[in-house]
Amino acid sequence: MAGKVMHDVAGAVSLMMAYLGDQAGVFAAMDGEGPITLDQLAAKTGMEPKYLREWLGSVSAAGYVDFDPVAETFYLPPEKALVFTREGQPACMQGFIQAVIAQYEMHEKAVDVFRSGKGRPWSDHSQCLFCGTDRFFRPGYAANLVSNWLPALDGVVERLEAGAKVADIGCGYGSSTVLMAKAFPRSTFVGIDFHEPSISAARKQAAEAGVTNVSFQVAKAQDFAGDGFDLACIFDALHDMGDPVGAAAHIRAALKPDGVFMVVEPMAGDTMAENMHPMGQIFYGFSCMGCVPASLAQEVGLGLGAQAGEKRLAAVLNEGGFARVRRATQTPTNMVLEARN
Repeated sequence: MAGKVMHDVAGAVSLMMAYLGDQAGVFAAMDGEGPITLDQLAAKTGMEPKYLREWLGSVSAAGYVDFDPVAETFYLPPEKALVFTREGQPACMQGFIQAVIAQYEMHEKAVDVFRSGKGRPWSDHSQCLFCGTDRFFRPGYAANLVSNWLPALDGVVERLEAGAKVADIGCGYGSSTVLMAKAFPRSTFVGIDFHEPSISAARKQAAEAGVTNVSFQVAKAQDFAGDGFDLACIFDALHDMGDPVGAAAHIRAALKPDGVFMVVEPMAGDTMAENMHPMGQIFYGFSCMGCVPASLAQEVGLGLGAQAGEKRLAAVLNEGGFARVRRATQTPTNMVLEARN
């Protein structure tokens, strides 16, 4: 066990080194450069060689960077660059790493919440967490949302192409909203989130993307304005809500009678035993620090957690009034549920 913990400590240090390399632009400087010496890298980045030497030693020992002990060169091959510096690629892990760093940044608050059992609003986290969460999820949405998830819903793409009204609830920085708005210009999209700074960021992202068929509002899933929606979506956020049943009921009332509710949630089995693997370890950890505290800080405080599983999620949707729930599709990290009246 001591050896196992030693490996975990090494991993924790390596994540911090990866974060430093991302924020300081060292990985970006190495990408496409080929084998490079310490002095060459220092000259290219303008950074202190003494710091770079220690950083290179750590990331090379971790296997993040290839080290040639004979030539004393360091190399970031393309497949590793995908993970550490190719922004927007589904394999890029820097958003995930940034979210981990954000939890350590406010560790005293996390200990207090864990010990006391009280809730912790989403707004009470480091700003770095919001950026990291969006940065991690955005490439997965870009890779799957339009090409895989929406086509898996019966008849939805045809409605979007013709012109539909869509609510994206818990939209955060608006990445999912903007993706759909760009793909389906005849449809109109409303991004909804109860965190005002996130909505401000979403409006900025939409403006930068040049989409005009999208608007945003600050509201909860239980009380947002509007009705007559053809499609409602929640991406990786239903389990964070204090009253997901109430949210489902309000969403059902806001949909047209033949409307569709798409719920994207972290992949999980229905029992804890099914989630005893690295992804389950990660999701349970983030859920302990972020998801459940956010739920407990809201009305009802159901605390579903990020590993609720399809059976529990379907029960919530059924209780909210949706008679039919099915798993439409999935990826290694997400399941996509389709709920209808």
